[in-house]
Amino acid sequence: MKNPEKVVEHIVEWLNSYALESNMNGFVVGVSGGIDSAVTSTLCALSGRPVIALEMPIHQGSNQVNRAKEHLEWLTAKFANVHSNTIQLTGLFEAFKEVLPPTENEQKHHLSLANTRARFRMATLYYFAALNRYLVAGTGNKVEDFGVGFYTKYGDGGVDLSPIADLLKTEVFAVGAHLGIVESIQSASPTDGLWDDGRTDEEQLGASYPEMEWAMDAEANQLPVSSMSDRQKEILEIYQVHHQTNKHKMEAIPVCSIPKNL
Repeated sequence: MKNPEKVVEHIVEWLNSYALESNMNGFVVGVSGGIDSAVTSTLCALSGRPVIALEMPIHQGSNQVNRAKEHLEWLTAKFANVHSNTIQLTGLFEAFKEVLPPTENEQKHHLSLANTRARFRMATLYYFAALNRYLVAGTGNKVEDFGVGFYTKYGDGGVDLSPIADLLKTEVFAVGAHLGIVESIQSASPTDGLWDDGRTDEEQLGASYPEMEWAMDAEANQLPVSSMSDRQKEILEIYQVHHQTNKHKMEAIPVCSIPKNL
């Protein structure tokens, strides 16, 4: 990225234009303690429009909670148009688990519950959006949203607009540094915050974001496999598996067209 300042100006102008055209009053953003949500909430704040920044912990690790609170304190001190709130969803999540029927497939059970966390947060964001005629701003970056599909369908993927979805993860960090995002977030290992063990994105994906960005570019430009190192071949395969597995998230919902003669 050559000019983070110009990128910030462009996104803020885009946010304002979209809100104006949509006849909406402001933005709602979920804040997790990660770089994507920190940058997104700050960009929304720079629009000058009202912003609600929500922390929505569900059995969240103390390090994630502390980073989220540090960012919210910084954000609300810097921008008078930002209001923050913490909505504890752990009780709701536990109550939901109590009414579920038993299952023998523990792996799928835990994965489904992880995605359920994201969907509870989406519903919470839209509650506040509906109350105030606000837009829900997504926090997904380009690799997550269009490369490996590393998000929850109708969870963190359920948004009204995506301010940073054309930025690679490394570019989001560059914008974050330019914006002065708190150091604890800039130096933290990316995580989706959906697991009790605090596993990182890299542990889940099997590769780092710079590696995934390389694979995304290699795939787009049809880089010859013969020119790759063994690790690059492995990374490309990891990327392709994630992309194919999650392709259903990244495509329009299929519609069954009914023939006119029926």
